[in-house]
Amino acid sequence: MRRSAMKMMSAPWRRVRWLGPCLFLLVTACSTAPAPSSVTPTATRSAQAATITAYHGHTSTVFAVAWSPDGTRIASGSDDSTVQVWDAKSGRRLFTYRGHTAGVRQLAWSPDGTRIVSGGNDNTIQTYTGHLGSIWAVAWSPDGKRIASGGNDSTVQVWDARSGRRLLTYPDHTAPVRAVAWSPDGARIASASQDGAVQVWSAARGRHLLTYRGQIAPLWAVVWSPSGACIASATGNTSDEHPRETVQVWNAATGYLISSYPIPSSAAYADGTFSVTWSPDGTRLASGGAETIVHLWNAPSFCRR
Repeated sequence: MRRSAMKMMSAPWRRVRWLGPCLFLLVTACSTAPAPSSVTPTATRSAQAATITAYHGHTSTVFAVAWSPDGTRIASGSDDSTVQVWDAKSGRRLFTYRGHTAGVRQLAWSPDGTRIVSGGNDNTIQTYTGHLGSIWAVAWSPDGKRIASGGNDSTVQVWDARSGRRLLTYPDHTAPVRAVAWSPDGARIASASQDGAVQVWSAARGRHLLTYRGQIAPLWAVVWSPSGACIASATGNTSDEHPRETVQVWNAATGYLISSYPIPSSAAYADGTFSVTWSPDGTRLASGGAETIVHLWNAPSFCRR
């Protein structure tokens, strides 16, 4: 495991900050990002070409990326302690939020697109007590009534968002859980773990439904397509034994691997992809990782239905 990955595992997910709509007024005060670059690799197990656009602006590992609900902006959070917001079409950086004093691990847009919640390592939290270790993943249910979380204790837990009461614990992973995602209908949860598996289970009862296995490297990201037809995941903590970083796209109903997109990382930064998100229309994916760049991909047409 490389030095950046070791640093990540030692730093707990701890801080939550809300970015209000007034922050969008900071656009004129921020520097403009370099123009995005593009290459066109071919997705494996698919004849479809995947166009990549790279947003350069962070100076350290990108742990979180999230599309705004209207699809016009992308937010990214990094170990450089910043949250950056980009124009999804042009790749222009709109603003940089520097309120964190340590690395940013998670972020999410409010449903109306006016706020961003971000979580990092600066030693304060909104607290739900129940995990036996650092929390690396949080996700709101589509109806806003529940929160799923995953962490170093290898469990996923589901909470009542209003009261903080723990509703259930899913214990079937055999290594730390790094990502959780709700299906669009709120009936299922997908979780990704360092055990190399994506598991899908009932959000109401915690009953195991499917296991997706196609990776031998640890998984650090998982997200459902807006249509519910597909799940995307990404590998992290690559090493000499597992040298290739990829974003995978799966058939959500069968667990069949549809596409696998290799990340064009240099050898110096091949430490993994830690975040992936779908555009609201399901046509594109964005990913971020240790090489500090946010990549954009064309999604398989099957996933857009």
